[in-house]
Amino acid sequence: MILLDYHNVILQDTLSARFESEKPESLDMTIVDFDGVLYHLSTPESKTKIQVSFKWGCFSELINYGANDILQREYSDMLVSPPQDGFDATLALDLESLPQDKDARDAIIRKISLIKRNILAAPFERAFKEQEQLEDEKQANPTPELMAVHYREDEAIYVKASQDRVTVIFSTRFKDETDRVFGKVFLQEFVDARKRQDLQNAPPVHFSTREPPLELRHLDLKDSEEMSYITFVLFPRHFASLDVREETISRIQIFRDYLHYHIKCAKAYMHTRMRARVRDFLKVLNRAKPENANVEKKTATGRTFRRS
Repeated sequence: MILLDYHNVILQDTLSARFESEKPESLDMTIVDFDGVLYHLSTPESKTKIQVSFKWGCFSELINYGANDILQREYSDMLVSPPQDGFDATLALDLESLPQDKDARDAIIRKISLIKRNILAAPFERAFKEQEQLEDEKQANPTPELMAVHYREDEAIYVKASQDRVTVIFSTRFKDETDRVFGKVFLQEFVDARKRQDLQNAPPVHFSTREPPLELRHLDLKDSEEMSYITFVLFPRHFASLDVREETISRIQIFRDYLHYHIKCAKAYMHTRMRARVRDFLKVLNRAKPENANVEKKTATGRTFRRS
């Protein structure tokens, strides 16, 4: 099994090709990412000026949790105001003013291809800061806000800080009964993983089907057998340093995509094995057929009969 990339590979490859091209060309491309994210690359003014526009259904929720601050922090020199019509944010690049150093160019491309990851980091960064404040203040009954990001239809990510931890809950919908069976097997492996000696520092994982965890009981959630809830408990050791924090945010964001991707891979592998087994059985049956099905035989009295 593999880990999915945090960035958009098509966006990265397209920008890399444009940066390295000696002759600029017009561009008008639409890219669809996981979770319904939409990118639009265009050159509306001139061939040397590229616009990268971003659109996501949950952008308004992320703005409430600090996404604007992250956009200003990461892309202040590229942000266009107002953004392209129909999009949430637009970045502008001038190919004629790019740095000559290749590493610097690659850093720009990498940063742009991570725009979805960086915007979705807003509730996590806010929760980590709240946890640090609550731990320092030693409040008796802290009641931080439960942050909800409805990033897919009927699915959401819930993030909540407390004095000693940050709880992250994924609600995911398995529309197919087979997916529910595979999902349960995968999620049980996540739960049991911490029993291994080398994974004692991994975040505890809990999952439930149909019934939401206690943190979500006050919400008016649909009661459906198709819904499952996966809870990650992050402790300060999982986000104490900056490098560890960034890696934690990146990995936990792609959990839903990782889960469903490997469910589909498992189903494809099983179908391949089933087809191979059927082919083997057909070969055995073909070898079992008699070569001469209709052969005349004679009895002791001289009569003939045909065996079919």
